[in-house]
Amino acid sequence: MGKLTLPFVGMIMAEFAQVGLIILSKQVMAQGMTNFIFIFYSNSIGALLLLPISLLIHRFERPPITFSTLCGFFLLALLGYLAQAFGYAGIYYGSATLSTSILNLVPGFTFILAVLFRMEKLDWRKLSSLAKLLGTIVSIAGAFIVTLYKGPALLMGVSSANTSQQPLLSEDSNWILAGLFLAADCVMASAYIIVQASILKKYPAELIVVFFYCFFVAIQSAVTCLVVERDISAWSLEPKLRLLAVLYSGVFGSAFQVGIICWCLHQTGPVFVSMFKPLGILISVVLGVLFLGDAFYLGSLIGATVIVVGFYSVLWGKAKDIEDAGLSLESKGKQAPLLEENSHEDIQGH
Repeated sequence: MGKLTLPFVGMIMAEFAQVGLIILSKQVMAQGMTNFIFIFYSNSIGALLLLPISLLIHRFERPPITFSTLCGFFLLALLGYLAQAFGYAGIYYGSATLSTSILNLVPGFTFILAVLFRMEKLDWRKLSSLAKLLGTIVSIAGAFIVTLYKGPALLMGVSSANTSQQPLLSEDSNWILAGLFLAADCVMASAYIIVQASILKKYPAELIVVFFYCFFVAIQSAVTCLVVERDISAWSLEPKLRLLAVLYSGVFGSAFQVGIICWCLHQTGPVFVSMFKPLGILISVVLGVLFLGDAFYLGSLIGATVIVVGFYSVLWGKAKDIEDAGLSLESKGKQAPLLEENSHEDIQGH
């Protein structure tokens, strides 16, 4: 366990950082800050922090930046920007638990897109392919449950304790709208992962890619804000909670979380890192009930459990593919390549 102690602690800290961002962003958006302005501020801070860090870390290994590379960065940022916009809208209309539950759909959607774009083959004879396909279907079913079925409240927050009894089926249009926004977030995030993998093959300087990502997202969100948000007061960082949330998002949601997860990826590989994603559901339940007054419903428990089962099925299939690829290369006397996968939360820290 000694070798895994620091990565273990690091991944727990990264999950707490993600849930903290969800809770803070929900609070400031409830106070009137739009998700577009929040995205602009947080990515601007992230870019300012990552510029010197990326140049320092990659000072000896900086591939030349061509026009096509910049176009790739811009496309990556556009997908990430759409993911963030949909994600924060989902957080605003839903709860922290709903958000962290549905975001576990990303591996399944990534698998679907990889098959559609022929980046991955679906072999019906291989157990790993069947596990990924079945896991994706199960995860999507879980997302339907957590979005459409509420059931009785199992845990009640302070504010939710005084509300009337919720129906078994979710008739709250905001809750269903949140589920749709978060599902759109997962689709955009999955497309982001596919594009990011392609870019990193040609430009393997991770933190420089992340810097340009934050830089272009800041520009894209600024343009959106200038078109959509005409009220100058909307840019205000008062009350102080807005400033705190923006600083937290820039420092912990971008620089800190990206750095921790990148380091853990290099130390342990993608399977170890992915194993911690469902932990965010438990953290969000506890913090949501304590600090946001959210209620935790039976539907959320059942749906989240189904999603996690599907998530681990997809994860097992990926791990099996890595193991088979390693054994295949080893039998040919070659060294297995280092596999690196990056989640959309590494950048945006939902």
